[in-house]
Amino acid sequence: MNTAWISLGALLLAIVLSMVSEVNVGVVSLALAWLVGVYVGGMRYNDVIAAFPVPLFITLAGVTLLFGMASVNGTLSRLAARAVSLCRGNAGVIPVMFFLVAVVLSSSGPGNIATAALLAPMGMAVGAQAGIPPFLSALMIGNGAQAGAVSPIAPTGVIVSGVMTKIGLANQEWTTYTNNLLAHVVVTFVAYVAFGGWKLFTSHRGADGAAVAPHEPFEAKHWLTLGVLVAVVVGVVGFELQVGMAAMAGAALLSLVGTGDMKEAIKRMPWGVVLMVCGVTVLIGVLEKTQGMSLFTDLLASISSPATVTAVVAFATGLVSVYSSTSGVVLPAFLPTIPGLVERLGGGDPMAIASSMVVGGHLVDLSPLSTIGALCIAALPHASADDTRRLFNQLLAWGLSMTIVGTLACWLLF
Repeated sequence: MNTAWISLGALLLAIVLSMVSEVNVGVVSLALAWLVGVYVGGMRYNDVIAAFPVPLFITLAGVTLLFGMASVNGTLSRLAARAVSLCRGNAGVIPVMFFLVAVVLSSSGPGNIATAALLAPMGMAVGAQAGIPPFLSALMIGNGAQAGAVSPIAPTGVIVSGVMTKIGLANQEWTTYTNNLLAHVVVTFVAYVAFGGWKLFTSHRGADGAAVAPHEPFEAKHWLTLGVLVAVVVGVVGFELQVGMAAMAGAALLSLVGTGDMKEAIKRMPWGVVLMVCGVTVLIGVLEKTQGMSLFTDLLASISSPATVTAVVAFATGLVSVYSSTSGVVLPAFLPTIPGLVERLGGGDPMAIASSMVVGGHLVDLSPLSTIGALCIAALPHASADDTRRLFNQLLAWGLSMTIVGTLACWLLF
């Protein structure tokens, strides 16, 4: 029992550090897994490191490499610029267009962080020229990226799918994706209207694309890159190819024919996030072998009932996600508790609980303490200190309020 409490303490320490410090929690988790597993739990080193998620690592590396090459050679930015031009200067349509572009792009493989990093500078600049309040621009760009985050071929979707398969919820990728997508669509557009977005539809203030660089033409390398991206998506969705290997093959092809700069793309890969996810996964593996995960499950069960469990887990994941990484820390820590939670409560729908964790964790991620919100603030053009502080406070208020909204929504829906 002491070993179980120590291993649970190690997990809680990692979660707290992810909330209050800049340290990469994956590194800390690997160190804690080794110390607790070998020197407290009496495990062999090979047993500890066996929990390292090799398939997940390959998938994350392949997907981020392929889309990194598409970003480096300008294919993704050209697609986004052409989508924005369809707005024809209507200020109300511009944020909606960015939301849709973000959903499609995030769902197609780059994921939420890469999509926000690509679109935020363009979207915040176009929004400023069109007279769109920065909060509304950030809301539509950030939540659009979040809406597509759990796509089966996006990094977060890969993480969620892998954990859910381990706990007996295999082949639920599209259900999880749809639940998260619909939750973000409803919440985002209600907020867009409530916070004045409807007034923008009568405005045409200079939003004719001048804030975006003139359209650069699609060259052969861009068409080839686009073709490879489509082929990978079709192969994964239609022919059940392994997404990581398919993406690696696509990246290799682009590099071999000279249409993608692999060295630069590798530099841009989110190695910190990959290390974070893999490190936390190893620590979770140690918890499972030392009964620490059972204690964590008991803790959640003690404050839940079959009727309230979806609300409780949505609130817990949302509150932690305001300050921490949803994909790297929160979901890998919480999702494995589902089978034990259902057993201890004597009932409950595992898929409903999983959906509550995913939706509750993602709805808050426009917080400026999370990556998506921070990217939107960083992209604010020509901002004074007051403008930056105002947007920071607005996004923080949004993130905190979404813990309550997510709790109520998940309790009612799931």
